[in-house]
Amino acid sequence: MTDFLLEILSEEIPARMQAKAREDLARLFTAELAEAGLNADDLTVYSTPRRLALIAKGLPAETQAVSEERRGPRADAPDKAIEGFLRGAGVTRDQLEEREDKKGTFLFAVIDTPGRATRDVLAEAIPAVIRAFPWPKSMRWGAASESTESLRWVRPLQGIVAIFGEELVECSIGDATSGYDTVGHRFHHTGPITIGGADDYVEKLRACHVIVDQAERETIVRDGAKKAAEDAGLVLVGDEGLVVENAGLTEWPVPLLGTFDESYLEVPEEVIQLTARINQKYFICRKADGSLAPNFVCTANIEAKDGGKGVVAGNEKVLAARLSDAKFFWEQDRLKTLEQHAERLGEIVFHEKLGTVADKVERVARLARWLAEEGIVAADPDKAEQAARLAKADLVTGMVGEFADLQGVMGGYYAEAEGLDTEVANAIRDHYKPVGQGDEVPRAPVTVAVSLADKLDTLSQFFAEDMKPTGSKDPFALRRAGLGVLELLSANEIRARLFGVVNHTVNLRKLHANIIADEVLQFLIDRLKVQQREAGVRHDLIDAVFALGGEDDLVRLLARVKALQAFVETEDGVNLLAGYKRAANILKKEEWEPLEGDYAAEPAEAALREALDAAEPKAAAAIEAEDFEGAMAALASLRAPIDSFFETVTVNDEDAVKRASRLQMLERMRDAVHTVADFSKIEGGG
Repeated sequence: MTDFLLEILSEEIPARMQAKAREDLARLFTAELAEAGLNADDLTVYSTPRRLALIAKGLPAETQAVSEERRGPRADAPDKAIEGFLRGAGVTRDQLEEREDKKGTFLFAVIDTPGRATRDVLAEAIPAVIRAFPWPKSMRWGAASESTESLRWVRPLQGIVAIFGEELVECSIGDATSGYDTVGHRFHHTGPITIGGADDYVEKLRACHVIVDQAERETIVRDGAKKAAEDAGLVLVGDEGLVVENAGLTEWPVPLLGTFDESYLEVPEEVIQLTARINQKYFICRKADGSLAPNFVCTANIEAKDGGKGVVAGNEKVLAARLSDAKFFWEQDRLKTLEQHAERLGEIVFHEKLGTVADKVERVARLARWLAEEGIVAADPDKAEQAARLAKADLVTGMVGEFADLQGVMGGYYAEAEGLDTEVANAIRDHYKPVGQGDEVPRAPVTVAVSLADKLDTLSQFFAEDMKPTGSKDPFALRRAGLGVLELLSANEIRARLFGVVNHTVNLRKLHANIIADEVLQFLIDRLKVQQREAGVRHDLIDAVFALGGEDDLVRLLARVKALQAFVETEDGVNLLAGYKRAANILKKEEWEPLEGDYAAEPAEAALREALDAAEPKAAAAIEAEDFEGAMAALASLRAPIDSFFETVTVNDEDAVKRASRLQMLERMRDAVHTVADFSKIEGGG
């Protein structure tokens, strides 16, 4: 068994593309091998900024010979049918065999495919893999690029190393021809490196200052950045995304500590973090007391003779320029109040069908005030309205124009600097939350009022214009807004009839369409089922409670569902569900009317009537008092009587009075159960 090495050398591959490129290389190469009947014992892929590499271990010297038998048409079939079969099988007429079976005489072709040298298979596979590579962005280059049929790669291809054992796998694609030579580090090594095979590839490149294993580079970046900070008495702010990105930007990573002027610490730390992270790929540091330190850690791609002083100085200069811009925005933005900034929101189109951001702000402000005035959210109405009117003002500031991720955050800082009420400033800062599952859910009343109003407005207005999510498409992030509404309501235990709230929201544009509120409400229930699935809550039980109608208080609905789930998973619950479904099926099939008349009820019949007389008012009273466990206990008392009823009583009795009376009792039993949930929506139970 033999090992194979493939290296594809190119100009710099973007760091964000490297992980997917490794997956694609392994997938495409494995598929090419499989088509030839080959399979490697082990496959390892590597990436650096300048190369993709693959080592396949345990390949045989040649593929196995294969004998394939194909059945063709009848021996007396028309010549054209036989000729077509011959072409498809790649054989001649004299190579066919005639065989008889019950249906007649048929032609058969036995195709013997001899084994092939694995090196020849690889020589065909390499160009096929390169041509099929699905880069998210690729390019053509050189004179050949005049043709749209020319080779495409993420960056210009510079060379191919392809060695099977110690033998060269000869192949070419575009201007690149396979060989034994590659290159080392761009600055630490000049001239070609001759590779002997898969067994010496990694270490030969390491000797030339190239660490091909991305996981090893990530460890160097992670541990080196932490040590650089700790050596200065600082604490590194960990960032795994930056670790991976810096490892993807370097072949010989060297983390170095830099400094910036303390005057820049006047700028909000989120600005400094984003400036360092997004623009420069730097880690930031904190002091022992948790405050931001005027330091950063950059990752060089060179082991400098001066210990990195020149590299650090250059990075400090670049970061200083970036932070100077940020400080300028910070100072300029504060020359105006948020109210003055908000005057320009009419210049920004929110959506062509929904007007400007100013129009949205007006609706959200009115809704936030209404939520507070109605007591749905226990917030001060004036503060809720003020926060809502200023929440989007930072969208027109220079800082948010530079760092869009800071919308809301910067508004909060500007509100504080302006001296606005703390509750208002916090609401401006946090009104976008929660952004997704796992994000912090606001608890401060004013923030909740603004956040809820903002998300409800987004949902209702897009639904009103028939721009609902479809399949996997959700261009306006309405599913995220829906989950945000649910998180806000449940985390803050907000008691509200959702239909009424949504209907009021829709009507802020004078749309007057209850059907829109119904659609939004159903959408929220569907999101609720998705959200609660992770908490182990069954979706069919949510449907069972919601189907009764009128249960659109989310807190109450969830409490009811959880009590129902605890009940239906008990023996009493399982058996009652089975009894309910049996009763429901009988009622569905039978037509009947109440009949007057007396008869001697059977014991089980009388027992069920007594149980219903007791359970019905108990269940109804418990539901009214939101004692859902008590309601389940009342239903549980029906389990034994209904079991006994079905065991001993004939429902479809020949006596019409008895039949009508017993069907009426089953109807009572069904209706009693429906005070808690629509059991027909519950899965299982026979």
